[in-house]
Amino acid sequence: MPEKSESMQDQKRSKERQEMIRTVIDAATERKGHKVVSIDVKGHCSYTDSILIVSGESDRQVQAIGDRISRAMRDSGWKPLSLEGGRGQGGWVLLDFGDVVVHVFREDLREFYDLEGLWVDAEKEEISG
Repeated sequence: MPEKSESMQDQKRSKERQEMIRTVIDAATERKGHKVVSIDVKGHCSYTDSILIVSGESDRQVQAIGDRISRAMRDSGWKPLSLEGGRGQGGWVLLDFGDVVVHVFREDLREFYDLEGLWVDAEKEEISG
């Protein structure tokens, strides 16, 4: 019986993670975030299951995308464990929601840090062009 309850719990957690990802994507694209990539790092990483990376054109847009994601997630009942970057940090915001970690970068910084390149063995899904 424990295996069945673990399986149901895993299914529930997976469904919630997918809802979180959808909320992040919707909020990011609402503020014109682009090149959204979802990286499934479950089994590859100890601190999260999914990493989302979003690009913005300017520091101001990166901040607006981060603010919108934060607000949308709070409105859906998910509070961030940590928020980094943003105002005065120049072109980068990190939002940690536990199972989902979101990086919003100005495009030049995204290319410089190349987080996608760190997870070559993980499954990636490009959400938008």
